Amino acid sequence: MSEASQTVLEINLNSLSDNYHFLKSKLSEKTKFLGVVKAGAYGNDAISVAQKLQFLGADYLAVAYTQEGINLRKAGIYLPIMVLHPQKANFDELVKFQLEPTLYNDYSLKHFLEVASKNNCSNYPIHIKFNSGLNRLGFKFNAINNICSILANNKSIKVESILSHLAASEDLNEKEFTLKQINDFNIIYDHMTSIISYSPIKHICNTSGILNYPEAHFDMVRSGIGIYGFGNSKEYKTKLKPITSLKSVISQKHIIKAGESIGYNRAFITDKDISSATIPVGHADGISRIYGNNKGFVYIKSQKAPIIGNVCMDMIMVDVSNINCNEGDEVILFDSQFSAAELSENAGTISYELITSISQRINRIIIDN
Repeated sequence: MSEASQTVLEINLNSLSDNYHFLKSKLSEKTKFLGVVKAGAYGNDAISVAQKLQFLGADYLAVAYTQEGINLRKAGIYLPIMVLHPQKANFDELVKFQLEPTLYNDYSLKHFLEVASKNNCSNYPIHIKFNSGLNRLGFKFNAINNICSILANNKSIKVESILSHLAASEDLNEKEFTLKQINDFNIIYDHMTSIISYSPIKHICNTSGILNYPEAHFDMVRSGIGIYGFGNSKEYKTKLKPITSLKSVISQKHIIKAGESIGYNRAFITDKDISSATIPVGHADGISRIYGNNKGFVYIKSQKAPIIGNVCMDMIMVDVSNINCNEGDEVILFDSQFSAAELSENAGTISYELITSISQRINRIIIDN
């Protein structure tokens, strides 16, 4: 990889492939693999990532909203695409582009059934989501009989999968809770399938579920953060490779005298002479204000340089007093060596938030060879 001459986001699809194969190695041959490519493939490039997953042999993709799935279809993605949080307003378009809705309450089921009937659908694939403890989306156990009654009286739709979502699979201190979720989901699945007399795909595991609860892999697993190189565990830090590198350059250096300030609101006032560097990336690019005032950092010449003062819309300033660097030198905010997880955790947030916030105005460079 060449050194950056401007702010860029490098997306390494070779590392994505390695992560995919590592996660697949944890599964039995019969277990399907769903790649989650919502939110621009977690801030990367949804089309490039989806194309790579399709090439690698993934069985399913998932997006959060209908338009994300439409964009993939228009780019030639033919894999089944599950829409995790479809909205009534988009149901007609969802059917038009052969996307598969996750239905999670009476309202969504009723209105999708109306659209499927209007469009003369037959056995249109839907996914029924149950709430087993995350308390975000999903039917409760007591909805099963009503769901099955609706299915029995209508041939427009057919359940392709039954799913739920683990709430704390990365936290082994919550193992008892997670095992209860898995047990409750087993009860839900068995009860529903005994009524409908067929066995849809069964899935509950996210990335941490794949790694920590092999007994719950069932018919399919879903991986988002894992394919992008994060395992929510020190144990898997060396096994999974972050696919994204956010790089920039030094625009200008300054000597800041003792008593002088840097940035808006004079948030940083130095008590000694220091050298600062200004870098063209800011909160409009996804490096939010929480990273300012020594909570965030960058790497220059493999040395850590703390962010000083408030993060600006388009720029940050860092302390380079102890780094031999020049204007035009490369700056790394995070990559496979200097993890986004470390940067985000230092500021009191999570890698998901950081990587999904990277602005679309930053040029994406796809590496795939």
